[in-house]
Amino acid sequence: MKTRETKILNTIDGATLMSTPLQPLNFVVDTLISQGLHILAGSPKVGKSWLALWLAVSVAKGEPIWGMSTRQGTTLYLCLEDSTLRIQNRLFEITEDAPANAHFCTESFILDRGLEEQLENFIAEHPDTMLIIIDTLQMIRGMNYDNSYANDYRDLSVLKKIADKHAIAILLIHHLRKELADDVFNRISGTTGISGAVDSSFTLIEDKRGSGKAKLHCIGRDIEYREIELSRNGENVWELVSDSRVQPELLGDRIIFLLSAFMKDRYEFIGTPTELAARIDPDDMEGISPRKVSRQILQSVDALRKIGISSTLRRSNGKRLIELRRADSDDSQPPGKIDPVDPADGCGNTEIPPFGEGKQSARPTSSDSGT
Repeated sequence: MKTRETKILNTIDGATLMSTPLQPLNFVVDTLISQGLHILAGSPKVGKSWLALWLAVSVAKGEPIWGMSTRQGTTLYLCLEDSTLRIQNRLFEITEDAPANAHFCTESFILDRGLEEQLENFIAEHPDTMLIIIDTLQMIRGMNYDNSYANDYRDLSVLKKIADKHAIAILLIHHLRKELADDVFNRISGTTGISGAVDSSFTLIEDKRGSGKAKLHCIGRDIEYREIELSRNGENVWELVSDSRVQPELLGDRIIFLLSAFMKDRYEFIGTPTELAARIDPDDMEGISPRKVSRQILQSVDALRKIGISSTLRRSNGKRLIELRRADSDDSQPPGKIDPVDPADGCGNTEIPPFGEGKQSARPTSSDSGT
């Protein structure tokens, strides 16, 4: 007998959501390629496949990509336009030692005809899979697919579900239109259903045909827009020339450093986001707002715990409070080593006392709105 499906939305209220620690995204390539579905598009023979092969090998080895750390794990490269001999020749050019956890395949089923099962089976056999590259998108859609928005979005959504389910990155190699456009991402072949379905889009555009110099344009839901200048060396590896993202670290990493320094001489802190932001960024040099500090702490609970700081966000008398406590804190410790929050700090009328001065545990202000 079939059980009737309950038609109830599974919701979460705003207050709970803003007080719940959530696991941050995995980045296969730090700040560049997160878990999810991504597309790399470029003109024919620009060097997309060389870049894809190098990415697969580098992630399998855990080697940095243009100075960015990688999350080491098994990789799968579906090189569907190449032969095994060609892949072997290319491997000998880009590396002296291809790792055993980098896998290559020159043929597969297509979408809705068995590819999904093949990918699921591979991940089941290799649970440490981090990156799957499909070269090219056209090869897994067959020759008679209907190039419409609905079909573009549907096909890519199938792959995105697999990536999200296993917290891995899937990178699709694709082509650019010949027609120029003011927005380079509008040159990605297909409808806007493709850009709507993926988490990040990358376009590799050569300065001049055959020059070996190109610009990688990057945009996505979980990364900031950036342009990376590249040059292909004699071994067909794309090397970094420049990166428009001047600061290589994310705010999340920075907040851990700032809180570690802040709690160095304290056993606990209890105060509003406004008070904490003012304490760790008194000159506003880091651009840390009360909202940002709350979000970054929620998303860094595990990282803070690893450096010996427990964190809790709660509400008291209608105010949002942040509680930080060192792992070696002890209620019997002398009060002089615990830094307070002055009750007038939240009003902006009293100078914030320097680090290390104070009486006992930090307490919330009566005037802070809890923003």
